[in-house]
Amino acid sequence: MSMMSIRAATPRDREAIRLVEEHAFGQESEAGLVDALITDGDAIVELVAEEEGQVVGHILFSRLYVTEGRKKFAAVALAPLAVEPSFHGTGIGGALIREAHLRLKDAGETLSVVLGDPAYYGRFGYTHERAAGFESAYQGVALQALAWGEAPAAGRLDYASAFSSALAA
Repeated sequence: MSMMSIRAATPRDREAIRLVEEHAFGQESEAGLVDALITDGDAIVELVAEEEGQVVGHILFSRLYVTEGRKKFAAVALAPLAVEPSFHGTGIGGALIREAHLRLKDAGETLSVVLGDPAYYGRFGYTHERAAGFESAYQGVALQALAWGEAPAAGRLDYASAFSSALAA
């Protein structure tokens, strides 16, 4: 039986998180994004999944704003979600998403946006229909949103500055 646990990431997890991101994506871009979001103070919820004391999964939600005219609404962006390849298909990614959603709702967040596989993220309530009204450099079927309460359905998505750097890279 698995003894997987989920907890808040700590500074001592940085190297293990970097390795999980690099292994999961096969490149350093996502690990660099995580480092930049943490350094810039834009992380809202960051969790790790551990199996027998080893970090095998990671999820990060950062601050995102929906801007419409002079109104600015705080939301979150899910990026990235990573699981060690040898643990794919074990439910770790889903467990990280569900736990993070509970923490976000408890903190009063009402809107989350993700860029990813609609078949996967749709299992957690994300839909492109909910995100279709947003203006974004990432607009397309992979851009999805999930609202837990009153949240705008239109406006410009303003991601943390680390995403601009990642997009330019």
